[in-house]
Amino acid sequence: MKKIFNWKIFFLLMLIAVAIFRPYAFFYGLQRGSLYSLVALPLALILGIVGLLNLAHGDFLTLGMYMGYVIFNQFHFDPIVSMIFIGPFLFLIGFAVYKSTIERVLKSHHLNLLLITFGISITFVELVNVFWTSRPRNIYVPYAARSVNILGISVGAYEFLYVIAAILILLAIMFILKKTRFGQAAFAVGQNPKGAAIVGINVKLVYTITFSLATAMTAVSAALMMPRVSIFPTVGGPFTMKSFCLTAMAGLGNLPGILISGITLGVVEAIVQSIPGYSGWSDLVFFGVLILVIAIRAYRRAER
Repeated sequence: MKKIFNWKIFFLLMLIAVAIFRPYAFFYGLQRGSLYSLVALPLALILGIVGLLNLAHGDFLTLGMYMGYVIFNQFHFDPIVSMIFIGPFLFLIGFAVYKSTIERVLKSHHLNLLLITFGISITFVELVNVFWTSRPRNIYVPYAARSVNILGISVGAYEFLYVIAAILILLAIMFILKKTRFGQAAFAVGQNPKGAAIVGINVKLVYTITFSLATAMTAVSAALMMPRVSIFPTVGGPFTMKSFCLTAMAGLGNLPGILISGITLGVVEAIVQSIPGYSGWSDLVFFGVLILVIAIRAYRRAER
């Protein structure tokens, strides 16, 4: 059957229409959707190469935010600067978690992998509760509250960092995968781990570095989010679910698609929130759009 409908053109036209008729929703959705994508990209990297759905992904994000909070209070480093400390810290945490738990059950049933990452998530939440209690913490930096005027609309200036960071992380991942020896090895492992092992690639090492590196990448999200959200033990939990949804919507291995899907869902969410009396429906619409896209994709695949 001849292809007559192009989703990319549809989403592009939708974004243009929203930018014209609801510019505030467009800018807010662009910023929020970029943040979703920024958090989702490392999870997609792990899922695509290691084949692991990491349910503790959002808890690494939480841990990074608490690390940044400690650095801010004890050493007075700016939250964004603290990224250079949070990254190595999360890399080591990711390395330790992977080697001590996930690697040991990686070849078992998918349900076991889900359960172990769920257990890691619960452990992180309880550890944070023990060390910092459930009291919300906040970091205030004056520049995070500034706004800019675009076409007569006042928009938060700080949140545009989410957009820039999401694009840079996407480009960095694609550069690593396409231009470095490790990236090419990781790509080969993601496609066919047995074949990669036959040609001499150390699959275990690739899995370990990929998981640790992706965990370290959440430092960018953690550092950027700290001045704009309250920090509490379960703050990263919803981002795990939304990251998985974006990965499912974009398709496995489609990293640019995650950015497009994130912005699209962010804009849809912003439109719903801009309607008086319906702001609480945003999550429902978010997952509704996700289900619709996956159902249509499955239907089109069945037609081929």
